[in-house]
Amino acid sequence: MDIDLLLAIAHHLSVFALVALYAAEFALLRPGLSGARIRQLAQIDAAYGGVAGLVIVVGIIRVIFGVRGWEYYVTNHAFWGKMAALLVVGLLTIQPTMAIRKWLKAVGTDESYVPPPAEIATSRRLVHIQAGVLLLIPIFAAAMARGYGS
Repeated sequence: MDIDLLLAIAHHLSVFALVALYAAEFALLRPGLSGARIRQLAQIDAAYGGVAGLVIVVGIIRVIFGVRGWEYYVTNHAFWGKMAALLVVGLLTIQPTMAIRKWLKAVGTDESYVPPPAEIATSRRLVHIQAGVLLLIPIFAAAMARGYGS
């Protein structure tokens, strides 16, 4: 089996895992969070961050060692659109992650802690915006795979 195929498989599987974790976070982040649900949300958010890092590392390795070569990617506008969308998603995750960490700390000292509704609403709004930006990533990837953007 060649390295390009292995890298493509690893990249796609890590992206699917990332989307699954995103969906779980999307579903759990809602009013009425407390105790065990906050802990669960924090674990999912941490896994989401770890898998996002894996997606990036495998993607970089794929750019360097993949069959197309790095020259294809650095001159491809669809690739840079995909990278910009990934950056925006990453920036949109900062506030919800910080809020979840804060809530987890509060639950550690008071098991009955419930986050303020305004904080949950702000985090939910950012997670919902991520959904729209996430949709751009496979669109750019499909365009790039078909030679658009060069």
